[in-house]
Amino acid sequence: MLTRIDHIGIACFDLDATVEFYRATYGFEVEHSEVNEEQGVREAMIRISGTDDGGASYLQLLEPTREDSAVGKWLAKNGEGVHHIAFGTDDVDTDSEAVRDKGVRVLYKEPRHGTSGSRITFLHPKDCHGVLTELVTSAPGAPAAHDGE
Repeated sequence: MLTRIDHIGIACFDLDATVEFYRATYGFEVEHSEVNEEQGVREAMIRISGTDDGGASYLQLLEPTREDSAVGKWLAKNGEGVHHIAFGTDDVDTDSEAVRDKGVRVLYKEPRHGTSGSRITFLHPKDCHGVLTELVTSAPGAPAAHDGE
């Protein structure tokens, strides 16, 4: 069962400059950053708000580390901007199968590694009214909203 909007992924050419924009403009600070070699991105998770259940909403800023990564290709075609929306779930395996059974293409056969040990998969944007959609299950004990690309 999808439990919240986990994060909104924003593709950018310069992660440091984009982080500085969100810090200077809105006062947001980076809660976590890492390089995800598998996904080919350098990322920063910026916490926007928390919830009573311990979950939170984030902006995930994504800078490609290589041109052939999904984010690198997307930036070359579209420029900077909203890349995807991610929904939090307690069980990415079950929920991705349930969505697949409803005719939505799930892009990964098995969920992959995301930020801070989370497990993620993506849904095809053509099946989601033009929106690349991610399902993410946080690692046990990790704050919500820590995925990959």
